[in-house]
Amino acid sequence: MTSTPAMYQLNPNLREFWRIRKPYKLLKGGRFSSKTQDAGGMAAFLARNYTVKFLCIRQFQNRIADSVYTVIKEKINQACWADEFDIGVSSIKHRTTGSEFLFYGIARNLNDIKGTEGVDICWIEEGEGLTEEQWAVIDPTIRKEGSEIWILWNPDLMTDFVQAKLPKLLGDDCVIKHINYADNPFLSDTARAKAERLKEADQESYNHIYLGQPRTNDDAAVIKFSWVEACVNAHLKLGMSLSGARAVGYDVADSGDDSNACAIFDGALCHDLDEWKAGEDELNESAMRAWAHVKGGRLIYDSIGNGAHVGSTLKAARAVQRYYKFNAAGAIINPEKEYAPKIKNKDKFENLKAQAWQDVADRMRNTFNAVTKGQKFKPSELISITGDLRKLEQLKLELSTPRKRYSKRGLDMVETKDELAKRGVASPNLADAFVMGACPHLVANGRPIRDLL
Repeated sequence: MTSTPAMYQLNPNLREFWRIRKPYKLLKGGRFSSKTQDAGGMAAFLARNYTVKFLCIRQFQNRIADSVYTVIKEKINQACWADEFDIGVSSIKHRTTGSEFLFYGIARNLNDIKGTEGVDICWIEEGEGLTEEQWAVIDPTIRKEGSEIWILWNPDLMTDFVQAKLPKLLGDDCVIKHINYADNPFLSDTARAKAERLKEADQESYNHIYLGQPRTNDDAAVIKFSWVEACVNAHLKLGMSLSGARAVGYDVADSGDDSNACAIFDGALCHDLDEWKAGEDELNESAMRAWAHVKGGRLIYDSIGNGAHVGSTLKAARAVQRYYKFNAAGAIINPEKEYAPKIKNKDKFENLKAQAWQDVADRMRNTFNAVTKGQKFKPSELISITGDLRKLEQLKLELSTPRKRYSKRGLDMVETKDELAKRGVASPNLADAFVMGACPHLVANGRPIRDLL
């Protein structure tokens, strides 16, 4: 790579990162780490020396100033290359190489991005907001031989797609670099002082903002990620038996893209998960697959939509154990009972889903306090998850993603699947099955559904 004025503006700590030939380059870290500045300098250098079509995108772009346009223009001017480029009000193009830069906001221009052809480098800025749904459109769009996707982000939540799922999805096809302000040789004394000042005042915020450590907990989530983590092998950590009656939660697939899921419990211990895809012509087969996990216990199933058939299917199969409806939008259980002093269930929860998710949240918080603080609780007030559970990491993310909502009456609700989809979050099938399996005490008013048919 030829030495140029622009090369001297690049962070030497990122030199090898840019030189590695991988189709995906993931660059993350805290504020003041030079990520965007370095990518801008590298982009300007490549545009000057090669014919490259850049697609520069970010979650929202209401005006060109919101994009990386300004950074690229700044790097071109710093390198004294302005006379080589045509720099318009919303476009940049090199006069000799023909390299060009396109700028889009993902949220409002996803279809335009999908129709973009011949992209050599796709630069995704502020990648912490990237959703799985958006990635499913962007990734196949960048298909030119030898093309690259650069993703830059300041880590936000541990559960974010770019943080939790994408690196595993890309595997060896990606290179990941974490860089912080201490690795930036061009950092001003003023910026460094800001970071050090926060370090003294608030270590946790400093770790997140300037060291790029993702936040474990989403404050709006019903269940905190740290609580779920504490539940893994909690029965072993606490030296307690949480075994009891067997219960299986069964979340029925709503559509062709959705999956069926079962969570199998031995009392307050979740020891197995099962997730599978099946067509709408296989509803009976799926019901019997869920039933096979029951083995003398109880089945709690989602009775809305496609789940409405489960009871009749099991009745026709002459199932002898108990199976119960779980109507997420249905009435709460024990409405007159106090959830907290002077707060009755009917004054707290809008529907059964909110009541069940809060029940699990409370028990997981108890488990966290028992494991981390030594607080004492009854086994019925705790939850444990076996550490060798298949799809454990997926379960952790799904349980800690849905956020609390409030009804028009001001009562607690939980994000619906449609609301999650608007955030680009897939249906939490395992989590829904888990919550049902953990709450056999909150079903059909204590009556088996086969007695109601």
